[in-house]
Amino acid sequence: MIESVITYLESIDPILAALYATLFTWLVTALGASFVFLFKKMNKNVMDGMLGFTGGVMVAASVWSLLIPAIDMSEGTGFAQVVPAVVGFLIGAAFLFSIDKVLPHLHINFKKVEGVKTPWQKTTLMILAITLHNIPEGLAVGVLFASVAAGIPEATIAGAVILAIGIGLQNFPEGIAVAMPLRRMGMSRRKSFFYGQASAIVEPIAGVLGAMAVVTFTPILPYALAFAAGAMIFVVVEEVIPEAQQNKNSDIATIGFIGGFILMMTLDVALG
Repeated sequence: MIESVITYLESIDPILAALYATLFTWLVTALGASFVFLFKKMNKNVMDGMLGFTGGVMVAASVWSLLIPAIDMSEGTGFAQVVPAVVGFLIGAAFLFSIDKVLPHLHINFKKVEGVKTPWQKTTLMILAITLHNIPEGLAVGVLFASVAAGIPEATIAGAVILAIGIGLQNFPEGIAVAMPLRRMGMSRRKSFFYGQASAIVEPIAGVLGAMAVVTFTPILPYALAFAAGAMIFVVVEEVIPEAQQNKNSDIATIGFIGGFILMMTLDVALG
């Protein structure tokens, strides 16, 4: 089935392919959010394991799907070859750092609101926190699809599809992580589901914009791939891992991280 999907995506416009792939990642988020119709709360151990898994997938995707291709497609040798990846990575991390300091948001397991002071409700702030996670994920998928269209030998549709699958896998617990707390706070199941899935709607937008930027100006490609990697690693270190550790289930979160990393690495190397 994956082969059929790859063949189809190879035959269409890369921007449209990026849209389809990021719509898939959004739908997986919606699937996770739909668990709110079955349960009112999720076991903390399970949730921490899922958050760890999310971090593992994001780190592995950043290395194998983004940073390594960015370095391979850069010109020069030695230090010169790695410069675009370093610059893009730093800019991506700085971009997320800046948004993190400005955009008001509240992480699931934390009580302190981050960003500028605001009278917004806690539910809005929680949704914004997950939305912040999803910007680099959508961007990464879009940029990788566009790199194939640019004729970069190191980039393949198969690799882009595997990245989308990996991001979809880690979006599943993110959908749960938004919808369940909202339900516990007294929101109806329908509203909890709506806001849970809506947190990932930014991914198709970021995916299309990323693809359009690279198709329009191909020389930015190594920088764009590394930018997405830097943004994703920032999210993992600054938000995902600390959230997974809040309930003092560090062993479960660590095992989840290792499992997510191994799964994404295996998919990328074996199928990409």
